[in-house]
Amino acid sequence: MKIIGLITVVVCGAVLIYFTADFPAWSDPNSPASTHLSPYYIEHTMEDTSVPNIVTAVLADYRGYDTMYETAVIFTAGLACFFLLRMQRDREPAWHLYRHLPTSITIRIEKGGRLPKSSAVFRRIDSHWIPEDLIIKNTCRFLLPFIQLFALYVVAHGHHSPGGGFQGGVILGAAVILYAISHDLRGALSRLKEKSAALFSGTGVLLYAGTGTICILLGAEFLNYSALAQLLGTDAVTARSHGILIVEIGVAIAVMSVMVWIYYNLSSMGAQDEGL
Repeated sequence: MKIIGLITVVVCGAVLIYFTADFPAWSDPNSPASTHLSPYYIEHTMEDTSVPNIVTAVLADYRGYDTMYETAVIFTAGLACFFLLRMQRDREPAWHLYRHLPTSITIRIEKGGRLPKSSAVFRRIDSHWIPEDLIIKNTCRFLLPFIQLFALYVVAHGHHSPGGGFQGGVILGAAVILYAISHDLRGALSRLKEKSAALFSGTGVLLYAGTGTICILLGAEFLNYSALAQLLGTDAVTARSHGILIVEIGVAIAVMSVMVWIYYNLSSMGAQDEGL
């Protein structure tokens, strides 16, 4: 199998290298991208889509197929990390560490002892003991709502100003990861469970592809957002702007969820119990 895999990689690599000879020269001003595509996008984006951000219009409209598959690739990466890293604990650890919140005293409870899981006085901490840092925890907790609000702004205004679904999704995912790092992994899991992250990541891809499917059902081409005009009650150009926003929301949901999903597995070595 290793020999077959090596031969496959070599053959595919040779084919890719061979066909690069047909590409236009680097920075060639006479290439189709320079003489046809770029001028058209610059001159007609507002006219076609009512979106001033040309980059977002290209990614989510003119080149919508490619971006949809990029979102699917991100979802596939989350699945791959899940199948490669995820593991179930077959037995309980030999002991647990708990912190007594009023005094910050750490206690160790051996296997078989009574675990105060729902206690408001004791909080479980990771087996690699880390000192309590009130400043870091409270500072991060104060910043998180502003980070999340900024992420929503980046998604909502991505087609009118710098930003978009990928950027907003990364910021949303970073907010959850920041909480996990500043508090603990179990706290982050209690707010966004692994199953929820997995479902949201698939939902984001389905929202993107579903928008294209609705366009087909309405008699247009796949991802031709103009067809949404009859549903949204707007003209065709404005409908394309709204369609871009809808798929960008799907991208943001997928990116955020996959980021968190991968972090959960990487930081805990697949155990989903202790980690950064």
